[in-house]
Amino acid sequence: MAEREEPRENLSVTSPKTYAAGLPAVAHALGYSLGQTSPRRTALNLLNINQVGGVDCPGCAWPDPKHRHRNEYCENGAKHINDEATSSRVTREFFAEHSVADLDAASDLWLNQQGRLTEPMVKRPGATHYEPIGWDDALGLVADELRGLDSPDEAMFYTSGRVSNEAAFLLQLFVRAYGTNNLPDCSNMCHESSGSGLGETLGIGKGTVSLDDIHEADLVLVAGQNPGTNHPRMLSALEETKRNGGQVIAINPLPEAGLIRFKNPQKARGLVGRGTVIADQYLQIRPGGDLALFQMLNRLLLEAEAEAPGTVLDHDYIGAHTIGFDEFAKHVSAISWDEALLATGLTREEIEETLRRVLASKKVIVCWAMGLTQHKHGVPTIREIVSFLLLRGNLGRPGAGVCPVRGHSNVQGDRTMGIWEKMPPAFRQALGAEFDFEPPAHDGYDSVEGVRAMRDGKASVFLGLAGNFVRAMSDSDVTEAALRRCRLTVQVSTKLNRSHTVCGETALILPTLGRTDRDVQASGEQYITVENSMSEVSASRGKLEPASPDLLSEVAIISRLARRTLGEGGSIPWEAFEGNYDLIRDRIARVVPGFEDFNARVGEPGGFRLPNPVNAGVFPTPSGKAVFTCNELTMLVAPPGHLVLQSLRSHDQWNTIPYAMDDRYRGIHDARRVVMVNPDDVAELGLADRQLVDIVSVWHDGIERRAPGFRVVAYPAARGSAAAYYPETNVLVPLDSVAEGSNTPTSKGVIVRLEPVPDP
Repeated sequence: MAEREEPRENLSVTSPKTYAAGLPAVAHALGYSLGQTSPRRTALNLLNINQVGGVDCPGCAWPDPKHRHRNEYCENGAKHINDEATSSRVTREFFAEHSVADLDAASDLWLNQQGRLTEPMVKRPGATHYEPIGWDDALGLVADELRGLDSPDEAMFYTSGRVSNEAAFLLQLFVRAYGTNNLPDCSNMCHESSGSGLGETLGIGKGTVSLDDIHEADLVLVAGQNPGTNHPRMLSALEETKRNGGQVIAINPLPEAGLIRFKNPQKARGLVGRGTVIADQYLQIRPGGDLALFQMLNRLLLEAEAEAPGTVLDHDYIGAHTIGFDEFAKHVSAISWDEALLATGLTREEIEETLRRVLASKKVIVCWAMGLTQHKHGVPTIREIVSFLLLRGNLGRPGAGVCPVRGHSNVQGDRTMGIWEKMPPAFRQALGAEFDFEPPAHDGYDSVEGVRAMRDGKASVFLGLAGNFVRAMSDSDVTEAALRRCRLTVQVSTKLNRSHTVCGETALILPTLGRTDRDVQASGEQYITVENSMSEVSASRGKLEPASPDLLSEVAIISRLARRTLGEGGSIPWEAFEGNYDLIRDRIARVVPGFEDFNARVGEPGGFRLPNPVNAGVFPTPSGKAVFTCNELTMLVAPPGHLVLQSLRSHDQWNTIPYAMDDRYRGIHDARRVVMVNPDDVAELGLADRQLVDIVSVWHDGIERRAPGFRVVAYPAARGSAAAYYPETNVLVPLDSVAEGSNTPTSKGVIVRLEPVPDP
């Protein structure tokens, strides 16, 4: 057997960076890209990424500006797209050399480094290795298993946001024609709290702002997100905000380089100058303290209005467009300073300074990501932010609104296309009418419920379309055991990951085209579409020859599986869809509101933006108005000897997959099993910098969950908090610890103790 060469942990620490991008980002992007593939393929990718007529970056969902730079990408986007374009290949010989057990013992980084998958592979019952299988046999195996289930609800169909609109639409169509709504997706683990909170208050679970709004805002509050790593092109937009006279307030438990200063590598002043200060004020809040912060700001806005009637609140807007104001005002006025300061860890002076900046601003935007949504009180936090904006009429007008910043490039589009376990009646009726069948009406399983179902024997088939479910989910031990209990697991993937090693009795790997690959079907070369964080729909065209002649597109895999499972004939033309994606878009146009004349409109340079009724003053809530809400103040207070842990990405990481062992901006090098703790907390806990500890979480279920072998790094984190990387710390979050109202795992609010262990 070939010996694995795993990266070794050899921790070194430097001072955290105080700026993001600049020349180092250019060097790292090119260095990583050229390490993956040839200079020609690197250049072809980078000169086409995010261009009109080019390929959409799979790395994040940040929108493209109207006037695009020739190098319209960021460091991590360049790394991600050339990671997919790698010249390395995973062949049948590789699987013959490496058993499933051997691969399961490998690191996530090593698995990803092996390259692109090249042909379908199967692990038979009792087998120790994957072996080759033809496409017909592979799809027939899946179809036979699906047809043999006692109920369609015994199958799960998971997607990540890398999937295109066309593939997502076909997948949900196939799954519902098959007879279930079991369509969990990555939204369940990240922005489900955003959709729930916005849906309750505004009637639509999407953001309301455009890139132009960001540019012209007077004030942008960036809460619970790290754009320098997770969506670096946002920094260019915030730089434009600053150049137009706007201000930025950063709200985050860690000091993040991109929120401090940005050196734009596309401009001379960013390469040789000091760059642009991004945060005019940096609120280093405790994890989970955002709800208390916005409640106190809302109380203070009400008090400011009482002191100067008619000068602070937008009473005309409140009267015409909202309900619930009186109850909200009474509720939020009872929030005390003691509660707010304890929950946030901020000073009274910091909060009052924030209020002054808000009062001085007529156009305000609040942006957020998982630092807000992955808490037990994530949904109330989003509702409170909406109330904050409603008070001064900061919705539905230029330069103002809500901005949940999505991660995956098409996670929002997946939901728009119907990837959701809770199918809205209007969508169900339109889909059934278009394709002449009766879609199931009952709710399906989301990601958390799906793991429970597999664990409890209620589901026995799992199909994952893109993504890495086993490493994205919480409670790693339970999730892995649940998947191993399945009769069949199927992964449609471009590269090797942990979900291929944690498999059912029978397991299939179905290799697919990547975003960068040319997709040629019966009618000629195809393109796919995506929807970004700001509801803009655009086309994406791969430019590279596929990694293997044996790859199928996601559309082709779904179409062929549907034909094998549902039978030939019927009202859904699967074969025609596979041959011509225009035909899929024609049907989307008749089913999904806002996609009328889809093919023509997406063919325009830059595509088109979907309408948001909130921007027209229309709120699709039961009352027809936006809703002020009364949210119970919830705070995370760790008992003595404990900290509140949040999990996060390193800079050299894309979602669950690390690209290297470094976190350059935070000064962490050659290691991932680290826990960042404020130096005062390190001393108070009787620990030492670089000490080896186990991270232990204990919950109400009495089960002790342990992530072993982490090094303490004294780091300027908020007092009482800690931070460590996922997926290594997913094991600490119980399956049942979820956000109320959204069922999102609480990965940003984990109460832990650090237990010293002897150095080996």
